[in-house]
Amino acid sequence: MKGQGKSPLKVNVKDAATGLIGGFLTIFTLFLLTIATSSEWLMAPFGASCVLAFGIWNAPFSQPRNIIGGHFVSSLIGILSYQWFGTTSWAIGLAVGLAIAVMMLTKTTHPPAGADPLVIMLGHMGWSYLISPVLIGSIVIVVFALLINNFRQDRAYPTFWR
Repeated sequence: MKGQGKSPLKVNVKDAATGLIGGFLTIFTLFLLTIATSSEWLMAPFGASCVLAFGIWNAPFSQPRNIIGGHFVSSLIGILSYQWFGTTSWAIGLAVGLAIAVMMLTKTTHPPAGADPLVIMLGHMGWSYLISPVLIGSIVIVVFALLINNFRQDRAYPTFWR
């Protein structure tokens, strides 16, 4: 269990600033929309999605297909599991496992979306949650990622759509 090497992560002030600006503007906007519309536009996994979208923008898990598709698929599984099985421990575990498997099978793997079934099942969320905050919120994250990442000359986001 001893690691043999050093962390491959490098300190880059421009990347850190991009993460700060992207995460701030995205979550702040979703919060303002929540206040302005009295609808839910935020969920905790969106913070982790911002880490990927702005901090590791070129990774496969950070691409639009993965952010939007991963959150949608995982949330759909969470809602179906909640409707069919309730919130028993095995149902929650099954929902997370199914979400991981279906994201992998649909090439929409997005690690923060693995938490969506937990949020949905423990929060007793209904079908409307799939649209807002899940679908609309994940689209907002992608729109900000497109704008902010492509504002920099040294970034081209997304690296793929399909």
